[in-house]
Amino acid sequence: MSDIGALVSKLSTMGFSDPPVEHAAVDSVDQWAEALSTVSGLPSKYTLTKTLIFKPKQPKSEAIAPVVVIAKDVSATNSKTIGTELKLKDLRFASDDILSGIFQTAKGSVSPFALSQVPKENIGSVRVVIDKALLNDTTGKIAFHPLDSSRTVFISNETLKSFIKSVEGLTHVIEMDFAAAAAAPAAAPAAAKASRPAAAAAAPKAEEVSGTKLGLDVTKEGDFSTWYRQMLMKAEMYDNYPISGCFILRPLAYFIWQEIQKFLDAGIMSMGVKNSYFPMFIPGDVLEREKDHIEGFAPEVAWVTRAGSTELAEPIAIRPTSETVMYPYFAKWIRSHRDLPLKLNQWCSVVRWEFKNPTPFLRTREFLWQEGHCAHLTKDGAMTEVREILTLYRRVYEELLAVPVIEGVKSENEKFAGGDATTTVEGFIPATGRGIQGGTSHYLGQNFSKMFKISVEDPESTGADRPKLFVHQTSWGLSTRTIGVMAMIHGDNKGMVMPPRVAETQVVIVPCGLSSKQTDEERCEIENACLNVEARLKMLGVRAEADLRENYTPGFKFSHWEMRGVPIRLEIGPKDLVNQSVTFVRRDTSAKGQMAFEGMEAAIQLLLIKIHDEMLARARKEMEDHTKIVLKWADFVPALNKKCMVLIPWCERSECEDQIKARSTRDELQDQLEDEKEPSMGAKSLCLPYKQPENPPLVHGQTKCVQCGEDAKRYALFGRSY
Repeated sequence: MSDIGALVSKLSTMGFSDPPVEHAAVDSVDQWAEALSTVSGLPSKYTLTKTLIFKPKQPKSEAIAPVVVIAKDVSATNSKTIGTELKLKDLRFASDDILSGIFQTAKGSVSPFALSQVPKENIGSVRVVIDKALLNDTTGKIAFHPLDSSRTVFISNETLKSFIKSVEGLTHVIEMDFAAAAAAPAAAPAAAKASRPAAAAAAPKAEEVSGTKLGLDVTKEGDFSTWYRQMLMKAEMYDNYPISGCFILRPLAYFIWQEIQKFLDAGIMSMGVKNSYFPMFIPGDVLEREKDHIEGFAPEVAWVTRAGSTELAEPIAIRPTSETVMYPYFAKWIRSHRDLPLKLNQWCSVVRWEFKNPTPFLRTREFLWQEGHCAHLTKDGAMTEVREILTLYRRVYEELLAVPVIEGVKSENEKFAGGDATTTVEGFIPATGRGIQGGTSHYLGQNFSKMFKISVEDPESTGADRPKLFVHQTSWGLSTRTIGVMAMIHGDNKGMVMPPRVAETQVVIVPCGLSSKQTDEERCEIENACLNVEARLKMLGVRAEADLRENYTPGFKFSHWEMRGVPIRLEIGPKDLVNQSVTFVRRDTSAKGQMAFEGMEAAIQLLLIKIHDEMLARARKEMEDHTKIVLKWADFVPALNKKCMVLIPWCERSECEDQIKARSTRDELQDQLEDEKEPSMGAKSLCLPYKQPENPPLVHGQTKCVQCGEDAKRYALFGRSY
């Protein structure tokens, strides 16, 4: 039952009558509570819940036997306690593949209703544990997500009981008193407590060591998805919006996008590209003209069907991309080979009404991008541009964002619909072991020019009946996904780590060492020194800010600017004034040092360059260390499980790629990971890298495809991906 309408219809037979409430998509209970706080007309009393899915440790030969826990959000659902109750060992959170493959759901959207989506062959092994406090509370409604974290339904506990009973084949259902279970450990013998070594008793908690207690509640290593959203939210990079899948870009993030715009605009203009703007509305009949192209976008197209109270005669689409918007005008404007090349770009937003889990910057229903569309007389001219643009995209990542990427061409399965070839820059997120597409530049061939009749007379021919030549076209795009990739790679457990060239504030100056002992004159002297440093740096174009807020301690200010990723912090106190120096702290490494007032400007500029270069070098080493050459299938999935991308000799056949994805997914489910928090999905081709391995190893003297054994054409990069 993947359809929300079908679920609501089923619940209506069990006493449920209110429609689902829509709100911003959420990943946690805290976000859920915040999202609901903006919605009116909710029940006067309701209880938030959590639905957790665990998998016990078991022999590989046995079928997967998940445990579904349904509880109040405040109940202590200890996995060890639950395992003891069910006589199961080592309960761990289920992997993404179990969530999607068995329950047809994803993190953030899990609820009891996913039980209706479990295949018949699996439902008999599923165990359900329900919080007694949830079933016994009759004072209000119970809140759940109806298969989608951007909606909430409020049902009674009787409706919940009826739903659980209605799941055909579900036989293992127990009630558990989590409150009593949580209280039980308090009665542990005092002797047991006394037996702890003194060193252990004195050791600080993990979150205190990592610096997350006052900032982030989770670590990058422990819960990457929650860490990512929480880091961006607390760094004030984005905020949620009432329409699911839409997010607000706050100034810190928008500044990054503006820096990317400046860099890329200068690059494309030097190539002769001119900026333009086309309307965002597309007539339905125009969108349908290129069925092969639009087929991939069709499920994501948003339509306008009404203006005020009047139904439109024909629905109007909101652009998911602009080929069908722009190319009728290419046909109108290109009348001769002298009009070529025509090179246009537009900075705009597009709307793709995706129904997968929205993720800020990575997967959103509206996002900002640039899209270039160009027409050339020859294929050579078009292909030259495709590669020049790809080089520009690589430079955006490496020269601005300190993110290494791999340049290559997409496989036939992964190329742009309606095009002849797609080139790409691929990034890598070490924390999850997944690749991520960073930007694409397409050679469209003559497919669109034939569809839209964009042609010129052959300039090499003479006479009255010169043959028509269809132009060769390109399209290319880079989006605000760049910001998400940068944040995922560089962010840490204190928050954002900004590459200096896109940091809104590159240097923050904080007065320190002040106390009640200082006179007003002494305090004023230190603050003036901070302002003087700020002015000197700004004169050289360094984006500096003196934080002179009196109602915050230096420690609070340190955390504030660390969360926002400011590359350099300067501290100025009474001793610094005496020594005519400042203390500097690097955000990326936390390294400290002293810097003389004299010549400080040049030292800061060199340090900003050094920070960028070292951030890029560290990220590149991480990527290289997690890229493995694999020559036999037995090593393929184990390499993925070690959070690596793999380079394999490949035949480049589409059917072989389908088999790789299916086979790696199946092998993963059969051979469960020891750590369930590792990524666990099938692999797909990321690209065929332009830079092939040096002195590549051979198999039996002849390179064969790892999957099918046929002759390999070149090495391909495969991996799990976003």
